[in-house]
Amino acid sequence: MLDARLRRITDPVLDRVGVRLARRGINADQVSLAGFLLGLAAVALTALGAFAAGLVLFLLNRLADGLDGSVARATQLTDRGGFLDIVFDFIVYAGMAWAFAAADPHANGPAAAFLLFSFMGTGSSFLAFAVMASRRGLVSEARGKKSLYYLGGLTEGSETIGFFVAVGLFPSAFPLFAWVFAGMCWLTTLGRIAAGWRLLR
Repeated sequence: MLDARLRRITDPVLDRVGVRLARRGINADQVSLAGFLLGLAAVALTALGAFAAGLVLFLLNRLADGLDGSVARATQLTDRGGFLDIVFDFIVYAGMAWAFAAADPHANGPAAAFLLFSFMGTGSSFLAFAVMASRRGLVSEARGKKSLYYLGGLTEGSETIGFFVAVGLFPSAFPLFAWVFAGMCWLTTLGRIAAGWRLLR
């Protein structure tokens, strides 16, 4: 919901950094891989109950996720880069949900399982529409210059980051936050299904 608005603020800053990284010979795939490793480390620390450290690494992962696109725009957008970006994002998001379940299975397990269930809805509707939009030549730069065209919704990247920041700061509130956020994810999924039904007729 907030991605398009926030990108107008963050993209100019990230693009300046991306140009500098590109000039130093750092490519977008390297940034993506480094960010992914940071994300996996965040998952591991969170699962071990080191929530503050996990949150810091998760935020660094999200920074790298923004920078890889900036480096790509400064050099060349590639299908491989877009592929890696999406795959790494979904693994880290799902991994963070699992990590809270691992940290306290009794308290967090049911809510984390429902959250992962909801991520299947948002993820599949996101990717399935992107595939069909590509086949039909549908494009949009409402969320910046991206490797694929996808539908927005109530819960996009910004809201997901906000959720994981909240539970990282207040881990004991994970069950409540997760149930609420998962419900918001299902509203997003239903909205995307309706929009896809209309746009792909």
